[in-house]
Amino acid sequence: MATPLVRLAPLDLIRGFVAVGRRMSVTLAAEDLCLTQSAVSRQIHSLENALGVSLFHRGYRSISFTPAGERLFRTADGVVRQLQEAFETIARPPERQPVTITASIGVATSWLLPRLSDLQHRYPALDVRVAPSDKLLDLRTEAIDLAVRYASSSNPAPGATYLFDEAIVMPPAGAPAAGSDPASGGAYWLVQADASARQDVRDVAQWIVEQAHMAAQPAPDASLAARSTPVARAPLASPPPARAHAPAAAATSA
Repeated sequence: MATPLVRLAPLDLIRGFVAVGRRMSVTLAAEDLCLTQSAVSRQIHSLENALGVSLFHRGYRSISFTPAGERLFRTADGVVRQLQEAFETIARPPERQPVTITASIGVATSWLLPRLSDLQHRYPALDVRVAPSDKLLDLRTEAIDLAVRYASSSNPAPGATYLFDEAIVMPPAGAPAAGSDPASGGAYWLVQADASARQDVRDVAQWIVEQAHMAAQPAPDASLAARSTPVARAPLASPPPARAHAPAAAATSA
């Protein structure tokens, strides 16, 4: 049975013991801890009294572990190192992480990149990176936050947000609406790698959705005739690879 918390030695005693064990010198350990040599010696004696065993063999200007001391040091040193790392992580100022977006090459160059200036104007402190790729990627493995991908309209990736079917352009008068066959059944979707993502990732995701919906609206100065003209659905990029049209297997792959 583990020793109850109330009976554990104070952390100061453990810290002093580990400092001496790392240096194998009370004098050097005292320098590391910014204490006097006598204060560190008292910590070691207090810990030995609490445990009822000797932890060091004392020689002339040298010390060494007893079997009990060596056993305790192996555990205590690892625990103290973990605490040091945890303190460092918590106390360190948080680093600004970039928001990484992947999209097919056509969507990235023709639709996303030209709009990034609006995003930077809205969120000037954001570090946004675009990773154009027509390959299916595992978002978590690739450290990607958001993906814009083409997938089946009937079975998109779980949690995906609809963006648009195709880029919307007005055809010349009298020209047929190219690519307007509703049986194609495909659309572009926004996939978020982590449902509980950071606020900056959620902000960028919302901005992408807004931009997609704005692009689907007719221009404010469009004439009534133009507004009533059927739109052509011209692909933003060359058709994605065959597997990209298949239903996504998971929300984190896009």
